[in-house]
Amino acid sequence: MIRLPRLNLDGFTMALAATVGLATLLPVQGEAAEGMHWLAGGAIALLFFLHGARLPREEVIAGIAHWRLHLLILSLTYVAFPLIGWLVVATMPASLLPPALAMGVQFLCLLPSTVQSSIAFTSMARGNVAAAVCSSTLSNIGGILVTPLLVALFLKVQGAGLSLDTIGTIAAQLLLPFVLGQLLRPWVGGWAARHKTLLKFTDRGSILLVVYLAFSEAVANGLWHQVPPQSLAVLLAIDCIILAVFLGGSTLLTRRLGFSKADETAIVFCGSKKSLVSGVPMAGVLFSPATAGLVLLPVMLFHQIQLMACAVLARRYADAAEALDPEPAEPAPQARIAATAQPLGRT
Repeated sequence: MIRLPRLNLDGFTMALAATVGLATLLPVQGEAAEGMHWLAGGAIALLFFLHGARLPREEVIAGIAHWRLHLLILSLTYVAFPLIGWLVVATMPASLLPPALAMGVQFLCLLPSTVQSSIAFTSMARGNVAAAVCSSTLSNIGGILVTPLLVALFLKVQGAGLSLDTIGTIAAQLLLPFVLGQLLRPWVGGWAARHKTLLKFTDRGSILLVVYLAFSEAVANGLWHQVPPQSLAVLLAIDCIILAVFLGGSTLLTRRLGFSKADETAIVFCGSKKSLVSGVPMAGVLFSPATAGLVLLPVMLFHQIQLMACAVLARRYADAAEALDPEPAEPAPQARIAATAQPLGRT
C-alpha cells in the first residue's frame, strides 16, 4: 500500500485561517483599529522582550565555532533566497501575479529563517541540533536589521526607498525589547522560563492581532476583488517551487561540500525556511496598511507548505538514521545544552 503523508494542520494554522475569515466578514475600522494597532505593537514588543529574557547567550557561543555551516545557511537565507525571489518577480507577468503579490513573494524571500520549527525538524531528523540553534538564532537576530536593508535594495516601500525612520521603528519595536530582555535576563530569565505559556500566548496572539489588522485594512480596500483564483493558484505554485528549489539545492550543495549527514539536516531545515513571526510585524511597519494584507499572503502560504513538506522530509531522515544506527548515541554536552534551549521564534 502507498502510505500518504499526514498533513500537519495544527491549531495555529487553523487560527490563522479563522483570523483571515473574521477580517473578511468583520473588518475592524476607525477608532477601534487605532486601539488595536497600539495593542498589537505592545504585544510584539513584549514578545521580543520575553525571547531576549529566555535565550541563553551560551547557546550562541556554543555553536558559533562551526562557521562554515553558519556561513552557508546565512548565504542561503540572505543571498540565494533574495536572488531567486527577484528572478521570479522579474519573469512573472503582471497578468498572472498582481504587483502587490509579486512584492509579497520578494518580501518572503528577504525574511530570516524560522527558529522553533528549524530546531524541531533537525532534532526529529537526528541532526546537529546545536548548529540549528545557533544558526537560526543568528538568522533571526540579524534579520531585524538585514531584512529592512534588503527591502531597501530589492523593493520600493510605499513609493519610496526605505528611510532611516522606518529602520528606527523596526529597531525600536523588535531589537530594543530583545536587547532589554537580554540585559535583564539575570533577574527575569528564570521567571520567563517558568512561564512558557505566557510566551506561547504572546507569540501567537501578537501574530493573529497583526494579521487581523492587516487583512481588515486590505479587505476594506478590496483585497478579494484584487486577487482572482488564478492568481492564488499561481502564488501557491510559486511558493511550492521556491521551497522545492531550496530543499533540493541545499541538500545537493551540502553533499558536494562534504558536510556530515547531521550537518546536512541542520543546513536543509534552517536554510530553506522563512519566519512568519518576523515577517508579520515587519510587513506592518514596512508597507502601507492597504498593501500589507496582500504582501503577507505569500508568507502565510509558504509557512504552512514548509511545515508540511519538512515534516515528511524529517521523518525520512529519521528513518534513514534509524536504519544505520538503531540506538542513537548519547548526545555530546554541547548538543544537550542546545536541545534544551528556548528558541527565539516560534514558527
